[in-house]
Amino acid sequence: MSGEPEQQSAPIVRPTVWETYGPADLSAVPVFAGGFINFGFWQSIDLERPLSQGDRVRSEQDLYRHILDAAEPEGGRAVEIGCGLGLGCALALEEYGPTAITGVDIHPQQLQRAREANARLLRAQPDRMRFVLGAAESLPLGDGEFDCLYSVEAAQHFPDLSAFAREAARVVRPGGRVAIASFFTVDGSPAHAERLAGLLDSFASGLDIARPVSRLADAFADAGLVDVRVTSIGPQVWPGWDRWLARLWEPGTWPRNFLAAWEQRILDYYLVTATRP
Repeated sequence: MSGEPEQQSAPIVRPTVWETYGPADLSAVPVFAGGFINFGFWQSIDLERPLSQGDRVRSEQDLYRHILDAAEPEGGRAVEIGCGLGLGCALALEEYGPTAITGVDIHPQQLQRAREANARLLRAQPDRMRFVLGAAESLPLGDGEFDCLYSVEAAQHFPDLSAFAREAARVVRPGGRVAIASFFTVDGSPAHAERLAGLLDSFASGLDIARPVSRLADAFADAGLVDVRVTSIGPQVWPGWDRWLARLWEPGTWPRNFLAAWEQRILDYYLVTATRP
């Protein structure tokens, strides 16, 4: 391999992903405050008092911080897969001090929004931040180009976790770190796909794909990554997420069923980490 990224055609985007992150612009939905698009990490927020917009934004930022703590981007080259509006890239750049950061997203409209949202940083530090169009399963990036790769709440959309794992192993240098946070089904949960489709519209529509977390862990191991670890962070995600949803959604509406799916041991939120040997 030359180590240089190949010229690639625009990636194929599944229709539900295209609509949700393009014309529908999920980042503009009030439940996703501040331009981030994740459920949040609520460990440092008091859930017994009324939640504010500031609490919500902090939860989203704290989810990034939790994953970045595991990815260890300080002083290295970092890449985020499924970067959305790139606010997580900006947080990483400003708080963790990588030498450079690349945000990759499959949706061209998201990348345009990312460039607009981060226009100041892109002007001030053009050599330290860039945004690239690409699919997780076929990254337009060079071999061993990065010291760490991370992804926050995007892997539930990736059609082929094995192909993604191979690409992650390819673009990270020896000794580099991989950290992925997303929601997966609980290993051993029977008929998980059917049960989730009955509870949650995002699974019924095919936007989110129901797979056990072991599928990603095994894919990383098969791709040659080592020290693969799976950690549930559900207790820090689901109760806070449901408390926030309660401001906008009544009990019994489908978004409130994320908590039910967790309580029924069908779905959980995980941090999966690995290292390239």
